[in-house]
Amino acid sequence: MTAAGATIEGVASPSRASASSARTPYPEAARELLRQTFFDAARDQLAERPWSEITMADIAAAAGVSRQTLYKEFGNRNEFGLALILHEGERFLSEVEAAVLAHTDDPRAAIGAALELFLRSAGEDPLVRILLSDDGSQGLLPYVTTEGRPVVLWATTRLSAVIEQGWPQARKADVALLAEALVRLAISYITTPGEAPHTTAERVAELLGPFIDRALGAS
Repeated sequence: MTAAGATIEGVASPSRASASSARTPYPEAARELLRQTFFDAARDQLAERPWSEITMADIAAAAGVSRQTLYKEFGNRNEFGLALILHEGERFLSEVEAAVLAHTDDPRAAIGAALELFLRSAGEDPLVRILLSDDGSQGLLPYVTTEGRPVVLWATTRLSAVIEQGWPQARKADVALLAEALVRLAISYITTPGEAPHTTAERVAELLGPFIDRALGAS
């Protein structure tokens, strides 16, 4: 018989096994830390000058690593720009997902709350303001407009997953259609702001209301 907390040789205790399985492998953790360092460096650079004037060498120098390391991780400047946009979008989508799941008893309220939160957060974010301040030719704006398909697909997939989680009875085709429409509307509203986020979200929820009720179930 073993003492409490002891283990039979060769067999890990449940607590230790769980900790081991949950631990992020070192190579993966190191890569995530490196990528975060690059993104932080890019944000610092963008606070001082436009994207069109920032080179990969500038980002690498600000991150304290070689340019070759940056190219090895991202391939080229366009790929890094897209990765930066997706990284920043991750923060917004995490909040949006939480807002959706907080209103599973009222689909219209869920969509309205999520859109309002996204528009308000985006409007207050320094990087989004920088993104919208360029002329759309050599800055970051094309990554969400004329060259925005990867961003739309990524965000649609994420939003579809959380809608399916909240309303598992919904048809996948309806969920995908609703998610894509919301993503495209959200991008349109942040690139060409209109009224206050609350008002915009209410109107979008009202406009899409009949479809939301049919697809996800009336409140």
